[in-house]
Amino acid sequence: MKINHLPIQNISQTAETQATRTKSPVQEQQKFALILNQKLEEDREIKLSKHAAMRLQARNINLSKDQVDRLKSAVSKASLKGVKDTLVVMDQMAFVVNVDARTVITAVNRNELKENIFTNIDGAVFT
Repeated sequence: MKINHLPIQNISQTAETQATRTKSPVQEQQKFALILNQKLEEDREIKLSKHAAMRLQARNINLSKDQVDRLKSAVSKASLKGVKDTLVVMDQMAFVVNVDARTVITAVNRNELKENIFTNIDGAVFT
């Protein structure tokens, strides 16, 4: 090894260079776990169809972060049971959700819940 051709580095640069070259299996596992959790969280997101977005706005339905989390959880529970289209009833509101696409199809407020019939669902989650 020829020393004349190596650039001059201070001790901390040498240590940082060696540390970045040799990642431990634990570091790799932590990085993998972080990426996996990010992807899983992205997959848990709930989307709104255009129709549902219009219904939410027209019916003045505003969801808190807690309600969104409960909706996500309800859809995950429905998915575990093999439900394709579910009715999620929460806080005097109802949402028809396509479970596979994790997409809200429509939303109903408490005024419209009375004497309403929901069709094309194969499960219901009360949360």
